[in-house]
Amino acid sequence: MELYLKLIDVLFPVFFIIGIGYYIGKKDPNFNTQFITNFAGTIGTPAMIFYTITTTGVTLDIFIEYFIYAIFIIGAFSIVGVIFLLVLKKDPITELPPLILPNTGNMGVPICLFAYGTAGLGVASAIASVIILFHFTIGVLLASKKLSFAILIKNGPIYGIIASVLFLYFEWDVPGYLENTTFLLTYTTIFLVLMALGVALTRLKVVSWTHAAILGAARVILGPIIGFSLISLLNLSGFMAGVLLIQSAMPSAVLTYLVGSMYSEKRAVDNIASVIVSSTLMSFITIPIVVYLSLRFFS
Repeated sequence: MELYLKLIDVLFPVFFIIGIGYYIGKKDPNFNTQFITNFAGTIGTPAMIFYTITTTGVTLDIFIEYFIYAIFIIGAFSIVGVIFLLVLKKDPITELPPLILPNTGNMGVPICLFAYGTAGLGVASAIASVIILFHFTIGVLLASKKLSFAILIKNGPIYGIIASVLFLYFEWDVPGYLENTTFLLTYTTIFLVLMALGVALTRLKVVSWTHAAILGAARVILGPIIGFSLISLLNLSGFMAGVLLIQSAMPSAVLTYLVGSMYSEKRAVDNIASVIVSSTLMSFITIPIVVYLSLRFFS
């Protein structure tokens, strides 16, 4: 019974705030989330990366270790994603991002926070930093079929990753004023991006429910299977393994839609939106199961 209560403690805040965003989006279809996007991209996310990596007990070795694990999971799912897209006769390049880039930031980080506390938050952010980095490298490459270093240079979260690694490498103490500032920005960002996700769900449309359901199911079902396989192969244990499993189970990232809208043709963008919607809706069923298993076996 205690574990079920813990599950409610973990998931209720996340789904409730997403629900607030969904309600706002339905009540006001013209609600402008541009401020949230700009704030999260330029200030909030860099601050969150810095705070969660430098002040939660994560070492440079742990950061690098789980950074690499996340790359392995993305690589494995890339193979799965290409196979599914080819079978469904879709573009295996421009429509691949929503399958390989999960929503580890908007949903994964807060869920890991509530599941494992600040220690889980740090490891979750190490994994999420890989996804953020890939959005503006591999994601742009797949969407536009060309790599733009200019976008990477202008990307705020990248500098958050660099600053975090420098502090970990040199073992610098984070000044109190900087820790407190990034702390406030971190929790503000978590609330805003969860609410923005709810608003986004009212606007993204599904083109083909059949294909969207197949690809969405692949994302939220095969993702944790691949994550668990890596955990078993490397004999990982404890809360870090639980965080890795939870992050691998996240639905498609909304950011893949934004990047696709900038660089891909409309047909591909519509299909990306469909996968995001279907995988997110399915995740309301699959995530509680994954979190339950994580808390039971990896605490």
